[in-house]
Amino acid sequence: MQNGHAIGRVDRDHFEGVVVFLRVAERLSFRAAAEELGLSPSAVGQIVRALERRVGAPLLVRTTRRVGLTEAGEQFLRGARLAVQAMGDAAHSARTLADVPSGLLRLSVPRAVAYLIVDAVVTEFCRRHPALDVELYADDGVADLVADGFDAGIRFGELIAQDMVAVRLTPPFPFTVVASPDYLEAHGTPRHPEDLSSHRCIRFRQASSHGLYRWEFAHDGRNFAVNVDGDLIVNDSRLNVLAAESGAGLAYSAWPLVAGQIADGRLVPVLAPYLPRTEGMFLCYPSRAQSLPKLRAFAEFARNHFQV
Repeated sequence: MQNGHAIGRVDRDHFEGVVVFLRVAERLSFRAAAEELGLSPSAVGQIVRALERRVGAPLLVRTTRRVGLTEAGEQFLRGARLAVQAMGDAAHSARTLADVPSGLLRLSVPRAVAYLIVDAVVTEFCRRHPALDVELYADDGVADLVADGFDAGIRFGELIAQDMVAVRLTPPFPFTVVASPDYLEAHGTPRHPEDLSSHRCIRFRQASSHGLYRWEFAHDGRNFAVNVDGDLIVNDSRLNVLAAESGAGLAYSAWPLVAGQIADGRLVPVLAPYLPRTEGMFLCYPSRAQSLPKLRAFAEFARNHFQV
């Protein structure tokens, strides 16, 4: 608290009236300074006298014909010019930051789609904005964006807080269960989630809770989850997909992470009638953050990439 009070005294005692003093000292005229500042000469005189009282020394010599600087005034003028220049430089830096995407953009990303975001968006975005650093924090949980210091988060639509601005990045999409053609040929194709009890399933350990993910399904308006079994446990979405490709078993995944493998035949989707859909992926952030150039630039780039 003592340091805070000291800073407050410095602000009041040394900066209030400095600009007015500089104008008078540079023009050596109260009237000329008043005209430039849009003040009356008497108001300028009062401000300078108040500054002299706070400084504790006369800064200007006044006669009926001219205005001059005292020795203390000359010394104060040198320091005041440097201080005002530094403040001007700081303001310029702030304006530059407000106009050009720069600095650090911190994004909270679900671990399940982190690779998708990196592959599809971030690498090219960083190349286009060399003055901007991007930090991705992948987590199974839902971070508090404000409390944890994130500029924005990428979220499934159903997990977005009501007080956040949400920008759609992807259309709605389903989750899916996939397996390699070789696995299905050897072990058969499950037709119902109950059939999973007789299959090798690649289990997923969640980093946030350290628990094993229960596979989620939906049918006839009812949502339900199934505990699956299998001899392989992973904690990474890409490993999950690679293990399925290698024939290790069935894997549960978000559709965008396996769409390419399904298209080229490396993976086959099963249990489609029972898989729930998500509203899609959204970029979300506090309303006050939407004026940040780095965030505006990322939102525009991501929307264009996904063509939403």
